[in-house]
Amino acid sequence: MAELFDVALSAHDHAFTKDELKAAVADCDVFVPTVTDEIDADVIAAAGDRLKLIANFGAGVDHIDLAAARAKGIMVSNTPGVFTEDTADMTMALILSVPRRLAEGEKLMRSGQWAGWAPSAMLGHRVGGKLLGIIGMGRIGLAVARRARAFGLSIHYHNRRRLPEAIEEELGASYHASVDTLLRISDVVTIHCPHTAETHEMVSAARIGSMKPTAYLINTARGEIVDEKALIAALQTGRIAGAGLDVYTHEPAVDPALLALDNVVLLPHLGSATIEGREASGEKVIANIRAWCDGHRPQDQVLEGWA
Repeated sequence: MAELFDVALSAHDHAFTKDELKAAVADCDVFVPTVTDEIDADVIAAAGDRLKLIANFGAGVDHIDLAAARAKGIMVSNTPGVFTEDTADMTMALILSVPRRLAEGEKLMRSGQWAGWAPSAMLGHRVGGKLLGIIGMGRIGLAVARRARAFGLSIHYHNRRRLPEAIEEELGASYHASVDTLLRISDVVTIHCPHTAETHEMVSAARIGSMKPTAYLINTARGEIVDEKALIAALQTGRIAGAGLDVYTHEPAVDPALLALDNVVLLPHLGSATIEGREASGEKVIANIRAWCDGHRPQDQVLEGWA
């Protein structure tokens, strides 16, 4: 970026404060935020007249007030697709590690208290043959389905639109128009939809309560899609068997009640944390900015209806 544009760069990983964000957008043509930068209506209102493009570093844009950006004539782009395989890998790792109690086993080894193999020690559950329910069958959901099928899981899914028959046949996937039905029948539920007003706490207390007591919930999408308090209560009481989480409602804060549970694998938002993925995301940001500078629509424009 420095070779192509006149840039002001943050050399640190810390999330900008509201005042820092307002100062950053006040005097630039293009602003490049990440998922931790909350670009709300106040920040957009503070933007100078020069700002015409928010080129987000990452696929998710729930941290950007898209309506406010549209109203002010600011285009928004993102970087979809570059983290698909990385996030699917992490999801599959959680699908395997939670039923097989890998995190508990690792803690036991480090504690120095392992007494050796025993017939009934650290028993988990087999993954093969179980029913996997996928909420959201976009790029990541499809990538997870392909991995899961190789491990012998039965693929079921809920999506806004049903997949073409050819893809369902390829994956052996069964469609459910109702997310409630999917949650009731699944042995493992994994979430791969964006966080929007419609999906906020979509996995509600009632829906968690309808899951099998032997079921596991995996979330590598956004913490706000799940009613976290209800999930904690279900895990504490054994209402469901366990969970694997890479995202949380109030990141970076994690509810102490989650930290105290043994039937949860907790990761620090690692889904996209590969060198290859981050480099590819940066290249997409640059490509989007260059297209805009040349008077074209960025390939990854988020808002629709621009003239």
